[in-house]
Amino acid sequence: MTDLKLRSVVRGVGACLPKRVLSNAELAGRIDTSDEWIEQRTGIRQRHVAAEGQTTSHLGTRAAEMALAHAGVTASEIDLIIVATSTPDYTFPAVATQIQANLHMDHGVAFDLQAVCSGFVFAVATADKFLISGSHRRALVIGAETFSRLLDWTDRTTCVLFGDGAGAIVLEAAPSDGKLTSPGIISTQLRSDGRHRAKLYVDGGPSTTRTVGHLRMEGREVFKHAVGMVTDVIRACFESAQVGPQDIDWFVPHQANRRIIDASADKLGIAREKVVVTVDRHGNTSAASIPLALEVAVSDGRIKKGNLVMIEAMGGGFTWGAALIRW
Repeated sequence: MTDLKLRSVVRGVGACLPKRVLSNAELAGRIDTSDEWIEQRTGIRQRHVAAEGQTTSHLGTRAAEMALAHAGVTASEIDLIIVATSTPDYTFPAVATQIQANLHMDHGVAFDLQAVCSGFVFAVATADKFLISGSHRRALVIGAETFSRLLDWTDRTTCVLFGDGAGAIVLEAAPSDGKLTSPGIISTQLRSDGRHRAKLYVDGGPSTTRTVGHLRMEGREVFKHAVGMVTDVIRACFESAQVGPQDIDWFVPHQANRRIIDASADKLGIAREKVVVTVDRHGNTSAASIPLALEVAVSDGRIKKGNLVMIEAMGGGFTWGAALIRW
């Protein structure tokens, strides 16, 4: 008889986007840019912007509620919440604890994880470790951001790129025979290199300027590193699982820039028709971008039970990571 081990299985997905849509054309009326310039260089056509008073925890809570409903479980059945965010409501407490309270939970553990745009992948990998250890049974993994609050709206090189939103998944520890065809998280790969801070960072913080600060980015440098870094971790996932690009049903990358997405897929040999792209409608929502894209692809019927899905991201720090999941 085969020895069964635990594997973290995706049970549900959820998403929340602010109602306010900010188009390229509207931005072009404020700063020296154009719809054509933005779309040509980034693939972005619009992004969502949180309303006054609408916070990261508000968006994250709604995404969590949607994921719970999709999974058919209640908050009482969750014992772990991990929120990936770079835009918390407060310096402390954690957004995760606020979502925990909003869900009327007084049990389990909730904490935030900070890895910028890679945050959701890092949170998935972290939750997986908790679940397969047997210490926890079900987890809400949430990526939630209000990046509009970090932007310098006079800097056309950054303000056109980002949007607000939240996405969530429910993971459950389930017995597994460990085969490639069995559902759950098969492999995760995480990396970081702090020498690249100046290429993508926020120029404020409690211990430095005592202010929130604004996002600053060396776009060409980030692009130069992004493709090589993300292909590295994806290949490591392939090697760990003994699969190749031809075995992937869906590639769900971080939605930062359409050119980075296409270049990464092409370098890896992943057919473009297998790539889930939402950057055109969401912009770069940092840690929220992958779960938002997953929710779109599950809702429209592309991602189905049994599909092999690769997620990947790179963010400030630099941080980067990938996860291979049998849906």
